Amino acid sequence: MRADTLVILDFETTGLSPDQGDRAIEIGAVKLSEGQVVAEFQALMNPGFRVSSFIEDYTGISNRLLSQAAPCAEVMSDFTDFIGKDNLIAHNASFDRRFLDAELARLSLDYQGEFACSLLLARRIFQDAPNHKLGSLVGFANIPVEGDFHRALYDAQMTAKVWLAMLESIGERYGLFDLSFEQIQLLCKTSKKDIHKKLNSWR
Repeated sequence: MRADTLVILDFETTGLSPDQGDRAIEIGAVKLSEGQVVAEFQALMNPGFRVSSFIEDYTGISNRLLSQAAPCAEVMSDFTDFIGKDNLIAHNASFDRRFLDAELARLSLDYQGEFACSLLLARRIFQDAPNHKLGSLVGFANIPVEGDFHRALYDAQMTAKVWLAMLESIGERYGLFDLSFEQIQLLCKTSKKDIHKKLNSWR
C-alpha cells in the first residue's frame, strides 16, 4: 500500500487513558488517495458522563454539545466503515490507537490496516524543526493555519498536510516519490542518525 493512501485520524478525549475510564468525545479523520483528500469524517460522541471543565476549555467541546451528540457506539461503528481496509496515521499514534482500540473493543469491532506515527516520522525527516508538536511542524513546513487546534478534524487535516510535506521532502531530497507504507514504518523505527543511510539505500 502506498504511503500517501491512508486515513489520518485524531481523537479528542475526556482524559489520557482509556484504561482509567476515559472515553473519546470527538473523532476527525481525513482519507487520502495518492496524496489527494477524497473524504473526511467528523463527529462528536456522547461518552455517557459529563466531562471536566478543563477538557471543555481545552477542546471547546461543551457538555451541552456532547449531550446532543450520538453515543460513542454509533459513531465508532460508522467510523469503522469509513476506515475500510486502509492503513492509519496519527500524530503521537500510540495515544489515538489506544482510544481507537478501546472504543472498538467495546463493540467487538476491529480494523484491518496498520498504524504509523507522524510524530515519529517528523523526528527523523524534519530534524531541524524547533520541536515536533503538530502546531510547530505546521509552521516549520510553512502550512497556512486557518482553524483551531485541539478539534479533531482540524488536527487530522493539519496532520495530513504535515504528512504529505514529509513525503514531498523525502522525494525532493532522495528522489523517492513512491514509498510504501511498510517503508514508512521502517523509517519510524530507524534511528535519526541512520535515516540518511537508510533512504539512500532505497534509491
